[in-house]
Amino acid sequence: FAGGVDVVTYEFENVPAEALDLIEARVPIRPNRRALAVSQDRLREKRFLNGIGLATAPFHPVDSASPDAVIALVQAMEAVGLPAILKTRRLGYDGRGQVRIDEAGCGDDSLAAMAGAEALLEGFVAFEREVSVIAARGADGRIACFEPGENVHKDGILRTTRVPARIDRKTRERTFEIAAAILNALDYCGVIGVELFDTADGLVVNEIAPRVHNSGHWTEAGSCVDLFEQLVRAVAGWPIADPIRHSDVEMTNLIGEEVADVPAIACEDGVRLHLYGKMETRVGRKMGHVTRVLGPATGS
Repeated sequence: FAGGVDVVTYEFENVPAEALDLIEARVPIRPNRRALAVSQDRLREKRFLNGIGLATAPFHPVDSASPDAVIALVQAMEAVGLPAILKTRRLGYDGRGQVRIDEAGCGDDSLAAMAGAEALLEGFVAFEREVSVIAARGADGRIACFEPGENVHKDGILRTTRVPARIDRKTRERTFEIAAAILNALDYCGVIGVELFDTADGLVVNEIAPRVHNSGHWTEAGSCVDLFEQLVRAVAGWPIADPIRHSDVEMTNLIGEEVADVPAIACEDGVRLHLYGKMETRVGRKMGHVTRVLGPATGS
């Protein structure tokens, strides 16, 4: 595969290091290996973000396979407080690999759910809303950010993203500054998704995704360039575009049996429907998404 292309990118963080070694010996990988390594490990990611001066939720590592795992979890709970979420350091997504802990007495069951995986206890953040920003950095170091979107999650899964987000201009500009700080610190080339909590004390970084991100699917219907074209431009070494938003948009994920609503959705005006071709419908599985154009761009 690597021998037949000029550059390799990825749409999923959990790529085995051995495969990357073989690819990188032949062609460039964009975004680079460091970006992937940081995002593959929640603990490493949190430490990276704090190291460049960005706020995160309080956190504490927990080795669930250790003979002293219960003691380690108690210490973590004392450090970050309760309620908190115990998460695997690797491989979790869309609410998988995590357990909420409301009381100290729930520790044993929570550790069992980790199945011996290295874990991280993450404290809760009191936030007014969740937002995310999709940004691109080209091979020449130029950065361009899409408008931040306002997200709603349920059971750890993104349900909707609405643009523009209900944030003031100062907060909007801060989302761009945070994205740029991350991109520059990683010497990044490609598209990134940065999830944030909007709190009374400012923005807190929840997590980063070194790839095209679900919360950026609105760009297909609301921007002069979408996140997929921007990714191609960046990794191919072409100039990245100015992502000017022309419409207000709401993106809604179709989860599980909601895909049965497709015939009715397809009859709506101002709708773009995207189905992922998944043959099996399961609870919590993203089957597609729909973007609804709400009108001309406002609030930028």
